[in-house]
Amino acid sequence: MSKRVAIVGAGCSGLTAIKCCLEEGLEPTCFERSNDIGGLWRFTNNTEEGRGSIYKSVVTNTSKEMMCFSDFPMPEEFPTYLHHSKVLEYLYLYAEHFSLLKYIHFQTEVCSVRKHPDFNSSGQWDVTTQKQGEKTEAIFDAVIVSNGHFTDPCLPLESFPGIYDFKGGIIHSRTYKTPDNYHGKTVLVVGIGNSAADIAVELSHTAKQVFLSTREGSWVISRISRNGFPVDMVLSRRWTLWVIHLLPRKLAAMINEKLMSQWFNHANYGLEPKNRMKIPIINDYIPSQILQGAIQVKPNIKEFTETSVIFEDGTEAEKLDAVIFATGYHTTFPFLDDFTLKMDESNAPLYKNVFPVHVEKPTIAFLGLIQPLGPIMPTVELQARWATRVFKGLELPKICPCKHIILTMSMS
Repeated sequence: MSKRVAIVGAGCSGLTAIKCCLEEGLEPTCFERSNDIGGLWRFTNNTEEGRGSIYKSVVTNTSKEMMCFSDFPMPEEFPTYLHHSKVLEYLYLYAEHFSLLKYIHFQTEVCSVRKHPDFNSSGQWDVTTQKQGEKTEAIFDAVIVSNGHFTDPCLPLESFPGIYDFKGGIIHSRTYKTPDNYHGKTVLVVGIGNSAADIAVELSHTAKQVFLSTREGSWVISRISRNGFPVDMVLSRRWTLWVIHLLPRKLAAMINEKLMSQWFNHANYGLEPKNRMKIPIINDYIPSQILQGAIQVKPNIKEFTETSVIFEDGTEAEKLDAVIFATGYHTTFPFLDDFTLKMDESNAPLYKNVFPVHVEKPTIAFLGLIQPLGPIMPTVELQARWATRVFKGLELPKICPCKHIILTMSMS
């Protein structure tokens, strides 16, 4: 009798999890809260509770050759870097090609995942779901959590003195969709991740002035390398990564700084990161927008007033109309209890970023709780392959929480 596996979410991680289950002779049942596949990549004009949200102009930061699943290349006619609509189209093609849709229960929310009373011997899970107000309980032999971590925005307003006195608009980047509401306005974007840079650049074409506040700076690289190849093809070479891992940290940091600074001198643009080994963000336009004055890079925020913001260097942005906090997300799984995943702020103690270290049986796996230097799709595919083989009987090494093999990944 095949083992039954519950899969939470039908985004790219959930889809490849279904396929890997089938390849290992397991019986997958995927629960998707919305009415469609795609997860984060399915754009909507409004944010939906429990699902990742993207803005209308999103384009991938990784090339199609690098981000596709290993056994399903992107169509040749697709551009090298994809608009989000093309990513969704690809996921449809993938799901249809491998006949995955019939295993998905749409508009079905996972309410709770709890250990079965005899978990220590069976490793089974009690899964409660809800569809149209009706709850259903079922027992599964294993669970794959693949619903992402871009649903619970981190909005630390209490960290910014005077923010509650500020009379302008305040949103998290999760709810940002288009620049339409910011025409002719003065806008502050807080943060320096990919979303912060994208939003700042997009706003700089229509807003009166954009300020970009960053505490620690960041390396910025273009999608195109010096030789015209997609940059991820150049940076994600085994030889390069192998050499960097062998070098002493200081020497590796010096080499990394040289690589990251080939495009422009980050110090001259106010972007030089404090952590020289920080993973870069991808943006093709931010240097030119800074040079044009459309974007002004500022340090950390000291305080807000009713109509302005004062930065730690003493400068002030007056007549401020709006603030967009691109300050990341909390990693939360409301359907799990603390005995299943003991979260420490946004840290999840997972063996190889997949299996909770303190669960007695390796019958629950997490996909995508990782920030790779490169594409996420092939990463979660490999995670799903490994997880399903473990569910089928592959044994893990004895796990000791004190060992370095326990990888605690911060998603903040």
